[in-house]
Amino acid sequence: MLKSKQLLQQFSKEYAKLTPTNFKLKRALIVTKLSRYEFEQLRHPELSPDQLQQKLRDRGTDVEMVLYLHKVHKDFERRVVQSFQDVGCEVKLSSRSSLSKDVMSWADVIVPVGGDGTFLLSAGRASPLFALSQQKTPIVGFNSDPLRSEGRLMLPKHYSDNPADAVSRIKSGDFKWMHRSRVRTTMLGSNGKIPESTDLFRHTEVKMEQVTTAPEMLDRDMAFKYKAKMKRILPYLALNEVFIGEHLSARVSHLQLVLDHQEVVNKTKCSGLCVSTGTGSTSWHTSINRITSRDVDDLLRSLPNSGSKDVMMLRQKAEEIAQRYNQGLLFAPDDPRLCYSIREQICVGVWPSPKTFKERDFVQTVFVKSHCIDANLVIDGSISYPFNDGAKALLEVHPEDALLTIALD
Repeated sequence: MLKSKQLLQQFSKEYAKLTPTNFKLKRALIVTKLSRYEFEQLRHPELSPDQLQQKLRDRGTDVEMVLYLHKVHKDFERRVVQSFQDVGCEVKLSSRSSLSKDVMSWADVIVPVGGDGTFLLSAGRASPLFALSQQKTPIVGFNSDPLRSEGRLMLPKHYSDNPADAVSRIKSGDFKWMHRSRVRTTMLGSNGKIPESTDLFRHTEVKMEQVTTAPEMLDRDMAFKYKAKMKRILPYLALNEVFIGEHLSARVSHLQLVLDHQEVVNKTKCSGLCVSTGTGSTSWHTSINRITSRDVDDLLRSLPNSGSKDVMMLRQKAEEIAQRYNQGLLFAPDDPRLCYSIREQICVGVWPSPKTFKERDFVQTVFVKSHCIDANLVIDGSISYPFNDGAKALLEVHPEDALLTIALD
């Protein structure tokens, strides 16, 4: 197994090979955010605007705020479109339902306008596995409402005030390329079949990948180690994380993990497994593992010498200590490692097995076998696959799967 520094150097060389050398901005695909008002329109297509608004009011919804936020997003979207047109770009708009492989291959750049959810949607469909293409179409995102959205994946918030400045810099080549590592998920089994996936946003089956990714034979060593014959790579790459756990959050998840193809099989009962990238380390990964100033204070007060001057001084710095710890959970978007986190691992009796199994660690690969009843494997909180008793998956990072993004300071 390569050491972290060697692995990072190896991936950096691979990323350099994948960086465009003759990028020209001529065609921009704007991916539009689905506002709350548009979502309600889709839910109730039989209602007129007045009827829909009355229905929302009867439900207790602040209709004026919903309409105001809809206008904020659409006004900003028009400004972004105009900014690209002003520098001579041909522009197409696409919603999440019309974001196809054909329209993505047309574009020189994919531009999600909204928040991180819109960015993740665009990134998922920009996968070379999903698009069946080696074409690397870069992505650059604009935060349409920085007052109400953190937008960590988007350009810095000051470009929300002046998107034309960002577009001008992109057109002139005044930017940096950034590669963001992504998780490749490979299902292992006896016949290469995978269950149909579900779009968690639309709650509908998504069958496109059933005819686009072909099953492959496992090599002899892998087949023997993981008791499988075939593998099938899922077309959706996770930019933030892959989560595996029971569908009902109150039910315990039974999972077996093999880390970095080692010989040890780690058994756990928990509230689920989250395998995160560096990009995702600012998101769910941090939410799972972060501590608060109260946690620090409670820990310090539990010490035998809690009343001493030194401990009292530390208690006064509880907020600073918590912030430094939480900051240490983050790692770089182009880091080739994954970080797995076991949520609320049961640590009594025979669990975990072995007792030395860490609830969080950096790895290069994670093999997961399910012993769950009604579980799912979820990619970026968007695409879900059933993952019940006997299901097997291998999670890993490949440099060619990295998302190419445009970065501005």
